[in-house]
Amino acid sequence: MSLFSQRNFISLVSVLCLAGNASANDYQPSDWPYPEDTPTSTTLNIGLAGDQPTDISRFLLSRGVSQARINPQGTLIAYASTVTGKRQLWVQSVHGGQAKQLTFGNGISFFRWQPDGTQLIYGADNDGNEREAFYSIQTSGLTESLLLAHSNAFRQFGEFNHDGTRFTYASTERNGRDFDIYEHNLTTGKSTMIYQAEFGFFPAAWQPGTHNVVVTETRGEDAQDVFLLDTQTGRLSTLYQPTVAAAFSHFHWSNDGKTLYFLSNLDREMTAIYAYDTATRKTNLVHESPFDLENLQLCNNQSSLVWTENRNGFDTLYSSKPGGTGLRKIDMPEGVYSLSCATQSDALAVQISSPTSPARVFSSSLTSNRTRLVADATLAGIDSNQLVVPEAIDFPARDGITLHGLLYLPKGMLNNVPLVVDVHGGPTAQAKPSWQPLTQYLVGKGIAVLDINVRGSTGFGKTYARLDNQKKRLHSVRDLTDALTFLKSDPRIDVENSAVMGGSYGGYMVNAVMGLYPDAFKAGASFVGVSDWVRALQEASPSLKASDRIEYGDIRDPKWQAFYAENSPINTVHRIQAPMFFEHGVNDPRDPVTESDRMVKILRDKGLSVTYLRFPDEGHSVSKIENRVTFYRALAEFLERHLTTQQ
Repeated sequence: MSLFSQRNFISLVSVLCLAGNASANDYQPSDWPYPEDTPTSTTLNIGLAGDQPTDISRFLLSRGVSQARINPQGTLIAYASTVTGKRQLWVQSVHGGQAKQLTFGNGISFFRWQPDGTQLIYGADNDGNEREAFYSIQTSGLTESLLLAHSNAFRQFGEFNHDGTRFTYASTERNGRDFDIYEHNLTTGKSTMIYQAEFGFFPAAWQPGTHNVVVTETRGEDAQDVFLLDTQTGRLSTLYQPTVAAAFSHFHWSNDGKTLYFLSNLDREMTAIYAYDTATRKTNLVHESPFDLENLQLCNNQSSLVWTENRNGFDTLYSSKPGGTGLRKIDMPEGVYSLSCATQSDALAVQISSPTSPARVFSSSLTSNRTRLVADATLAGIDSNQLVVPEAIDFPARDGITLHGLLYLPKGMLNNVPLVVDVHGGPTAQAKPSWQPLTQYLVGKGIAVLDINVRGSTGFGKTYARLDNQKKRLHSVRDLTDALTFLKSDPRIDVENSAVMGGSYGGYMVNAVMGLYPDAFKAGASFVGVSDWVRALQEASPSLKASDRIEYGDIRDPKWQAFYAENSPINTVHRIQAPMFFEHGVNDPRDPVTESDRMVKILRDKGLSVTYLRFPDEGHSVSKIENRVTFYRALAEFLERHLTTQQ
C-alpha cells in the first residue's frame, strides 16, 4: 500500500465529530450516516508575519515545486506547482525569469517532455481516483489535445520512442486488473496492445535502432524482473530474473543501443550503477558505494553519468564518465534531490527540498560548474532560522535489529518535551529530510517529532527492506514501541507524553499499534490507513495487487486469507483506549474509505473520542489547497489538544 505524499495551502475547518452510535454493519460509502464528518471551510486568519508562535497556516501556505524536468535541448524546465490551489503544469527558461502556467483544469498527476522539447504530455484524473486521461500541450500553451480519454482503466506512462512519434504505456483496460502494455501512435491517434500481461508489467526505455522496449515486471514492492519486448512481434526476452529478487530502475540506453545503464541491488545490499552490454550479454559494475545510489541520469550527449548518494536520507550529488572514471562531487544545498538532465547539452536541473525550504529548482552546467536558482520557493513569511534540521539516529529493537529515524527537536527546549512518532507509508519508502510543514509547526510548538524508518523501509539495504514481509508484518508495528523504549533514556524526550501518526501504510501502522499496544501512545492519527487486510488486499487497485501478492502474500490463497483475517487492526480496534483522528478520501482507489469508516463506527459505538475528516472530493492524498488547510489545521489542533506542551 504505497505512500501518499501530502504537506502544503486559504481556509479553515469547522469540523470535528467526537461521538456517535453505530454498528459496523455493511453499508455503502455514500450512505455514511455522519454528515458532520464531511469537512466544511471558513475564512482562515493567518495572523501577522513575525507573530510567535507562527500559525500553522503559514507552514501550509509555504510551497515550492515538484516533478521538475528539463527538456532534451536544455533550454526549458517544466514543473508542477500548487500555487493556484491545484497542481498545475508550469514551464520557464533554464536561465530563470517569468514562469508560464500551461494547465488550468482540475490538476495534473504527471508530465513528460516530448523529444522535440516544445511539447509535453500530461495526465489528469478526477478528484484523486487515479484513473488518468492523457493530454498533449505545447510550451506556448496555445495548442492542447486529448490523447487518451478518461475511462475506468488505470494507466502508467512508459516512454517516447526517439523521434517522438509513439509512446508506450501500461493499462488495465482489458480486464480491470492486469497491466497490459500498449503503444500509442501520435500520428494516427490509435493505441495498440503490444503485450498481454498478468498483474504488473510496465514499459521503460526504448532501445535505439530497434523496436525493443525495456519492460519490468513487478516482483513485490521493492523488486522487479527485467525483459526486452519486441513491440512488433510481442516477443518477451529475459534480461534479469534473479533467484533473489532485486530492484531495477532508471534505465538509459547509449545512442548506439549497445549499452544499457541502470540502478540495481542485484546480488548486493545497496543499489549501485550497472551497465549491460548487449553484444556480450555481460553486466558490468560501473560504480558502487556503502549507500544507496539513486536518480541515475545519462547526460550531456552521453558524456556524463549523474546520480545521488543517499546517506540517512540526505543526498549528495555525483557525476562521472559513463565508464565510471572521472568521479566528481557536485556541491549543492543540503536536502533531498531529484534530477533531470538535458540529453543534447550540458544542462542539469536539480530539485531540492529540505527541512528549511519547500522544493526549489536549480540549473547547473556539467562542464562549467555554473549553478543558478531557476524556481524559488516561498516560506509565506516564516523565518527559516526558526526551522529545525533533524539529527539521524540509530537504535536497537528488542530482537537486535538496528532501527533508524530522523529526530526533530524544538530549539531552546532541552528537557522533557512531548513526542510525535511519524510513520511513513509504503512500506517500502524512507523518511527523508524534506520540507514537512506539520513537523516544523509541531517542533515550533515545543513537540519533538521522530520520523521513523521501521524495518521494511528502504535506504538501509535489501535485507532491511524485507524484514516486514508477509508473516513478519507485526514486527514493524512492534518497532514503534521499541522507539519509545529507546527514547526513555533521552532526557530531552517525555515518552509518556507521545502520539503516533501516519498515512497509507503508515495509517495501518497507527491502527495496528493503538490496538496491539493500547498503553503506548496518548493519541493516534491515521490517514487513509488499512484496517481489514483481507478486504483491503481483495479490493486494492490493480497496481497494488501486482506487488501486494509478494509483499503480503497472495490473498487468493486461503492460507493468507486466514492469516490476515486474524492479524488485522479491525480485530484489535476494541482494545484502543486513546483518542483517535482519522482522515480518508471517498475516492481512494488504493485503500477504500470503508477501511477508516469501520474503525470509526466501532470506536464511536464504544464511546471513544474520534475525530474524522471524510473528504468527498479527494482520493489517496489530499491535493486541493482548501482541503489541505482543513486537514492539517484539524490534525494540528488534535495533536496539541492531547499532548501537553511546555512553554
